Amino acid sequence: MAKTGVLDRLAIEERFVRASGPGGQNVNKVATAVELRVDLNASPLPDDVRQRLAALAGRKMTAEGVLVIDSRVHRSQLENRKAARERLAALVERACRAPRTRRATRPSTASRERRIDAKKRHGELKKRRSSRGDD
Repeated sequence: MAKTGVLDRLAIEERFVRASGPGGQNVNKVATAVELRVDLNASPLPDDVRQRLAALAGRKMTAEGVLVIDSRVHRSQLENRKAARERLAALVERACRAPRTRRATRPSTASRERRIDAKKRHGELKKRRSSRGDD
């Protein structure tokens, strides 16, 4: 699935706000920080992708199902917008990949024996540590 095609179909709402941090007087005058808002409930994404995206987003999701990504690392509004869109694209791309199902495996006999031997050695070490000179 091409990420640009998915992003074009998503209803992305952009808001520009004033950013804190470096920038001198520019910070006080220009709204350089960008806030992208994507309503996942109204998005054309399949349900499974939408659920994975919500799980990946974590605290970036609102109770109403809106994904909020903000960027305020650059001094330029254009650079912040680009950075936020790239983060959104990366998140959508990760959500599009379905997780692989885990196949049940058994430990080998040799690995089981190594584990038991290691436990015995550790127990002996602890036993020697606690021995008193009463004998």
